Amino acid sequence: MDSMALANNWQSNLIQSIEVGILIIEKDYSLRDWNKFMQNHTNRAIEDVAGQSIFSIFPELDKNWFQNKCDPVFSVKTPMFILWEQRPYLFKFESARPITSVSEFMYQNVTIFPVQNSAGEVEKLCVLVYDVTDQAISKQKIELLNAELEKSSRIDGLTGLFNRRYWQERFESDYKLAQRNENTPATLMMLDIDHFKKVNDTHGHQGGDSVIIKLADIIRETMRETDVVGRFGGEEFSILLPNTDINSAQIVAERLRKKCEDSTSIYDNTPISFKVSIGLAQFKLDYTTPMLWLEEADQALYSAKFEGRNRVCTA
Repeated sequence: MDSMALANNWQSNLIQSIEVGILIIEKDYSLRDWNKFMQNHTNRAIEDVAGQSIFSIFPELDKNWFQNKCDPVFSVKTPMFILWEQRPYLFKFESARPITSVSEFMYQNVTIFPVQNSAGEVEKLCVLVYDVTDQAISKQKIELLNAELEKSSRIDGLTGLFNRRYWQERFESDYKLAQRNENTPATLMMLDIDHFKKVNDTHGHQGGDSVIIKLADIIRETMRETDVVGRFGGEEFSILLPNTDINSAQIVAERLRKKCEDSTSIYDNTPISFKVSIGLAQFKLDYTTPMLWLEEADQALYSAKFEGRNRVCTA
């Protein structure tokens, strides 16, 4: 065997054994050749599909999208890269490790190269398909973990509402918005469970926690998605109601107070009744800092406590 034949044989063996899909496509998108990687993942030998349109071999392949990707390769003679983040796969193959992989399909990065003839014209395309399932799954796990960490950093573990730190960040941001839009009302609500120490003394801290959770559920049911709701600390909650004047806020607060009065929390098969006091303060330009607004609502809450509890007071 001469040196040229040896070189061709070596190159052919490499192409067939490499763990990358290799396809040669004619200008009319008919398949010219593919390697063993493609054969293994399609269960089709090249002899059975050569000459067929790539779109008939892979009917799930979006024809217009793929042609739009290939057109610049033909015309400008530059490679085209397709990342799995843009499109999870070009060809829907099963995962190469169906038992150990959490993915049902193979994530793929794809490179499309121009294949030029001796005259410099692009007659064919070479499509390389890389299995990047492990990398994709790892990145998704990291992103999911980061999302969970971010969520846990702003969510109160007991109630699922915003914690105090994150709620204050949102409150300060909305305070600045209220300053810029002085004609758009916004009202701050502070509420507190009445005689909560008695609940803890009677039913223990777990019984008290069940009341806090029940109140959080009632707040979620009552407030809008646009309202900024947080557990301010202990049995105290803070709610910012954007686009809401004091009169509308009073209606909402009374509805919330009445729901609490009519509800019970169940702990250790024992119903626990509870009531809340609520303070309201509508934004004013006199509030030169967010703390002044917060203190006004807190003072209104103190007034509700002082006047007998289980009521709504305004600043």
